[in-house]
Amino acid sequence: MSNFQLKPADLPKWGQRTALRVLHLFGWKLLFRPLPGPRGICVIYPHTSNWDFMVGLFGKWALDLPFRWLAKDSLFKTPLGNWFRSLGGEPVERGTPSGTIKTQAARMNAADWYWVGITPEGTRGYRPYWKSGFYHLALEAKVPLVLVYIDYATKSLGLVEHVELTGDQATDLDRIRAGFAGRQGLYPEKAAPIVFQERRPDEDSAADSRQA
Repeated sequence: MSNFQLKPADLPKWGQRTALRVLHLFGWKLLFRPLPGPRGICVIYPHTSNWDFMVGLFGKWALDLPFRWLAKDSLFKTPLGNWFRSLGGEPVERGTPSGTIKTQAARMNAADWYWVGITPEGTRGYRPYWKSGFYHLALEAKVPLVLVYIDYATKSLGLVEHVELTGDQATDLDRIRAGFAGRQGLYPEKAAPIVFQERRPDEDSAADSRQA
């Protein structure tokens, strides 16, 4: 994994180097393996604290890649809505045609470059399962996953593990569990087990798996 650890000298722009130095100032390191294509889903886990957002934001700035993230539309109706959009946030209305898996998959595939971050726990509090919207979206769009861990035990933000889904849910979840094995959130007791409470794909929505 040390082969993937980025150093400021590796980055071409002043802003990237500055963002990485800020992470280093707080003891964090950033590990990055080139993305497996122009489109895909970053599965972010564990997500147990508001601090995850700041760590991820500085990681995004260091990589200087236009990652997007999905959230319920009400978040963008607050005074911070325009700022969230500027950071790559995209509102999704639950229960509407614009919020369906098929619509989101079509939007991804129509873009030249589209990587979106999703937190399958859907909350910073404990939940006994993952929401499966990201999984159905990846299958529908035929895109890979990058497993993004925010590991407080080692102070590592990692975008190293890639998963090509098979469509066999048990096999795919085993691979996802292996990729996240040993990673620890700020509040480990709040991390959800990597299992689905399964619903029909047409009932699930990309909005259900959101960046909080």
